[in-house]
Amino acid sequence: MSESGTFAVRGMSVSAAFAGMRNVAPVVFRAGCPDCRGRFELGASALRLAIGASSRTTFYSFTCPDCGVPVRKPAGERIVELLAGGGVSTLRLHAT
Repeated sequence: MSESGTFAVRGMSVSAAFAGMRNVAPVVFRAGCPDCRGRFELGASALRLAIGASSRTTFYSFTCPDCGVPVRKPAGERIVELLAGGGVSTLRLHAT
């Protein structure tokens, strides 16, 4: 903090900016399997998000940790926002 009471940002490295942070809780998402009806929490690395040209081609997918079945569910605007903001790997589908 400078003498004027404001934070100096220019010239600050990323490591210096985050030096005071001890650890950050990982983002987890609640999900369910339509096959086995299992309910669980998944980390961002367990999910994939595909954004297509329409709502029919925008979805997220994961493999059920209980039964191993691949699951694909539609993703509306809010779901896309939450998953992308939470670090889920995103694939943008292009119309051909």
